[in-house]
Amino acid sequence: MKRITLGEFEELVLLITASLEGDAYGVTITQEIEKQSGRSVGFNTVHTTLQRLEEKGFIVSEMGGASAERGGRRKRYFTLTAMGIKAIRQVRELREKIWKVLPAKFLGLAGN
Repeated sequence: MKRITLGEFEELVLLITASLEGDAYGVTITQEIEKQSGRSVGFNTVHTTLQRLEEKGFIVSEMGGASAERGGRRKRYFTLTAMGIKAIRQVRELREKIWKVLPAKFLGLAGN
């Protein structure tokens, strides 16, 4: 099986998009990344990453309806494709595999 590669921020955006289940658009993704990671993230950075993930086939986007609160503008909603789901599963498997081989001192078990 071919290993899917993602950059750290791509992985974060993909995971957050999956976690938002149907309410994943630029602003909510940006806000959730900031909430979960505790780091400030620019909307343009998220938008560029979403475009790249869509080009790679990990997500698809769909335009929502226009709303008065947004001045008639529509939101672009993002969802994971089968390939995107496969990617986050592979990332999780890899990280779990690595965590299992870490020496105890890195896991907080050796009193450090």
